[in-house]
Amino acid sequence: MLWLPPSIGYKGGPPPGTAPETLVYEVEVVEIVSAPAIPEDVGAPPATASSLKSGIKYTVLQPGTGKDKARYFDTVTFNYSAWDHEGRMFDTTELRKRPATVPPFRQTAAMEEILTSMTAGQRARFWMPSERMNQDGRPLPGMPTGILTYEVEILTIEKAKEPPRVPADVAAPPAGASKTPKGVFYKILATGKGGAKPAASDVVRVNYTGWTTDGRMFDSSVIQGEPAEFSLGGVIVGWTDGIPVMSVGDKVRFWIPDELAYKGAPGKPQGMLVFDVELLQIKPPPPPEAADAHGHHGAGAGASHPAPPDVAAPPADAKKSPRGVSYKILKAVKGAAHPVASDRVKVHYTGWTTDGKMFDTSRKGAQQPIEFSLGGVIPGWTDGIPMVGVGETARLWIPQELAYPGGGGPQGVLVFDVELLEIKKQ
Repeated sequence: MLWLPPSIGYKGGPPPGTAPETLVYEVEVVEIVSAPAIPEDVGAPPATASSLKSGIKYTVLQPGTGKDKARYFDTVTFNYSAWDHEGRMFDTTELRKRPATVPPFRQTAAMEEILTSMTAGQRARFWMPSERMNQDGRPLPGMPTGILTYEVEILTIEKAKEPPRVPADVAAPPAGASKTPKGVFYKILATGKGGAKPAASDVVRVNYTGWTTDGRMFDSSVIQGEPAEFSLGGVIVGWTDGIPVMSVGDKVRFWIPDELAYKGAPGKPQGMLVFDVELLQIKPPPPPEAADAHGHHGAGAGASHPAPPDVAAPPADAKKSPRGVSYKILKAVKGAAHPVASDRVKVHYTGWTTDGKMFDTSRKGAQQPIEFSLGGVIPGWTDGIPMVGVGETARLWIPQELAYPGGGGPQGVLVFDVELLEIKKQ
């Protein structure tokens, strides 16, 4: 049994809204795994080191067996270990016994450059200043300062479908672009057969690719090989505002200003975002639930999703995610796999505001579960759903600053019951 005083028990301080308390852990050592050896040249590349285009130094430790280097949109499986300039290891896949599997474009620009410089079977050591591993200008959590040393071994490279080319006008909307009432610029690339346009409450199915204005792709359903389906009320304001200009079959380019996108949220693409979107299908929202005399959804005789008894506030036994989402596991599955922020997931869910009003659900009639990338939804889902394992059901209490702080969705703390059905690695 370990008792940790608050002074050393909370990395970065106690979670918001909680009193600093002594933490009590019951620990059983199951296995001891030796850490990778510290490189002799940690913190300082040798004079014989080569340089990548950006200036990152490297030395090849083991030649590759593959012929082709990874492309930024391919899926790369790799092991890595990382040390600070004093030889302290701060991250490794070796101890987790699970390699990383991601497209390089989902990494920092420095790691993308590293991965796309290598072939399958190759192992190399890299040196770079810690600032090179910043994401969107911010240090990654737990990242030390000074010269960092990485050892990377590429296990496999899975070729992906090539994404659309970077638009020539990615840097800014052209003079002839149209503009929505909220300020999303758009240009029609191709028209379908016309017809109905989606309402903000509808569910849509789309293919899309997104870039920052410097031409760096950050997401694409084309690479994933499957269109995205979502409620227009549950995505960034720029999509809720922009996609209703489309009919099925239309292809449109959108320029979404930061204030209608992620507003500087950590881990999200920053600044104006550019999306090419093809609208494939429009589905009506689920019929509204029966309401009682006070208009509270879920309380009427015909309601199928009554609000939970603890909808007003998380109970005392609720846990907290790293960024402050309170959660409680309602149905646990021993040994269940958990997603990471780069995964796609399939879920069933129902959402309420804290006064018990249901505002959305995937459990109505024949409606199917929804599938999405965890990196493309509200921060509270990106942070909270990784606390849930496959087959498990959890209740999440998401504060407004991690949901819809600037409007475009229900306001205040939002409560979701989420059942995680499937994880798809990207």
